[in-house]
Amino acid sequence: MDKDNIFNDLFVLEVASNHQGSLERGLRIVDAFSKVVRFNNVRAAIKLQFRNMENFIHKDFTRRNDVRYIGRISKTLLTKEEFVVLVEAIRKSNCLPLATPFDEKSVDWCVEFNMPIIKVASADNNDWFLLEKIASTKKPVIISTGGMSLKDMDDVVAFFKNRAIPIALNHCIAAYPHEDHECELSQIVFLRNRYRDLVIGYSSHEYRNWTASISIAYGMGARTFERHIDINDDGFEVAKYSSLPAQIDAWFKAWHKAKEMCGSAFVDRRNFIQREIEYLDTYVRGVYASRDLMVGHKLTEEDIYLAIPLQKGQMSCRELVLGKYGLHLSKNVTKDNPIMIDSVDTPYASDPVLLDYFMRRGL
Repeated sequence: MDKDNIFNDLFVLEVASNHQGSLERGLRIVDAFSKVVRFNNVRAAIKLQFRNMENFIHKDFTRRNDVRYIGRISKTLLTKEEFVVLVEAIRKSNCLPLATPFDEKSVDWCVEFNMPIIKVASADNNDWFLLEKIASTKKPVIISTGGMSLKDMDDVVAFFKNRAIPIALNHCIAAYPHEDHECELSQIVFLRNRYRDLVIGYSSHEYRNWTASISIAYGMGARTFERHIDINDDGFEVAKYSSLPAQIDAWFKAWHKAKEMCGSAFVDRRNFIQREIEYLDTYVRGVYASRDLMVGHKLTEEDIYLAIPLQKGQMSCRELVLGKYGLHLSKNVTKDNPIMIDSVDTPYASDPVLLDYFMRRGL
């Protein structure tokens, strides 16, 4: 895989603990969303979360179900053998398998499962013990920047770049869910300007209008996107920040439309469409003789006037240069007739490509 382009136009579909500790439910999520991915012809990864409980949660707290975060992950654990099956199913679905490791031993699982990218959660974007372990794998990383100070961000970018490890930064509001007015999508522009050689993405947790947010985010320069996914065909109550297959379908379609409308010219001046040129040419003024003019005459402002329509082969206001750079006629022109481009000693008249363009331009 080309590491220079690994992040571009990549969608990361986050399963998190939505498999609910059930391999069968996890496989149904993979099946449902991989179909949506294929239907929309996008490049997507289905992302899991790896935690080694012995390494991640203190032994005295592993059964503390009254602590919400600990209780949730304790109840939704999958075994390593179950993850093997799930990762293989993701690969067979033609999606990329990705994972977020939350401890050092889980990083080893990412290597063992040959994950092409490692995702760093916002909660760990300044956990240097974990970051050191991730960097030791030499795998590309995507880092969510929720709650991250500017200094920490500069430090982590320098850390991975100094090790020649490809890195992408996701703008992220680490509130689950958050309101539309909390999206702060302008941060994408800020990140693009600050880290000009990095791919900037958007990790989306809003729950009201994520089709609008992906359109805006793409227009602002985000090129990788993340969204939590889930299914509800078993009656499970889906979290507000998670999306169902039909909602991800709408999300992909909004991205396709944004990409179509934004075009491809982000760095260079765009190419012009022929209809646009033809339309503008109808408003360009042509150069007309205000009196009879003879061969060899040097044009002055008193000799001409500008008016529409511009006729085929006629000099326009765009090519007109007078004063000390005065033009001499090579042909007679009678009053109120167009002064043609090949009737004046200009560089245009001797350039066959330009001359052909002028002969096709106008009425």
